[in-house]
Amino acid sequence: MNQEVQTFMLKDDGLLPNNPTLPVIVYKGVFKNHPADIETTFNRHNWTGSWTGGVYEYHHYHTNTHEVLGVKAGNATVLIGGGKGKHFELHKGDVIVLPAGTGHKKLESSADFEVVGAYPDGRSPNMYKSDPEERVKALAEIRNVPVPDFDPVYGEDGPLLGKWRK
Repeated sequence: MNQEVQTFMLKDDGLLPNNPTLPVIVYKGVFKNHPADIETTFNRHNWTGSWTGGVYEYHHYHTNTHEVLGVKAGNATVLIGGGKGKHFELHKGDVIVLPAGTGHKKLESSADFEVVGAYPDGRSPNMYKSDPEERVKALAEIRNVPVPDFDPVYGEDGPLLGKWRK
C-alpha cells in the first residue's frame, strides 16, 4: 500500500464546528490498484456499518462518530470544513478520514464517482447541517466521541492512531 499521508486541521467557521482537536487524514492512492479491497479493509479494522454511494451536495457533519470515505471509482472535488475550508480532489483509491464534527460536501464529480463509507465500531451517524441553533449541543457531542482503536486502513499500526492520540 502507498504510504502518502496528509493531515490538516480545520477551524470552526461559525456555521460548521469541524473538530477542534483532531486533524482530517488523507491517504492518497492507498487503494489505487485494489479499490475492491476498501470495504473489506475498513471492516477488518472495525470500521463497519459500511455503505457504498456518493457524498451529499450540501454541507453536513456528524457529531456522534468519525467517518472514513474510500473512493472506489471515479473522482470528485469535495469541500471539507465549510465555506472557508479546503477544496480537495479525491481520486480512485484515495481515503479520507473525517473526525467527528468535520463539515463536508461534494462540489462536483465524475459520473462514475463512488465511495465506501464506514464508522468506527459501526456507529450509526447522526446528521447535522449548518444550523447555528444546534452549535452548543453539537460541540458537546463532538468532544465525547472517542478515538477509535484502529486505523481504518492500517489497523493497529496506522498513522491515524499516532496523529489522534497525542
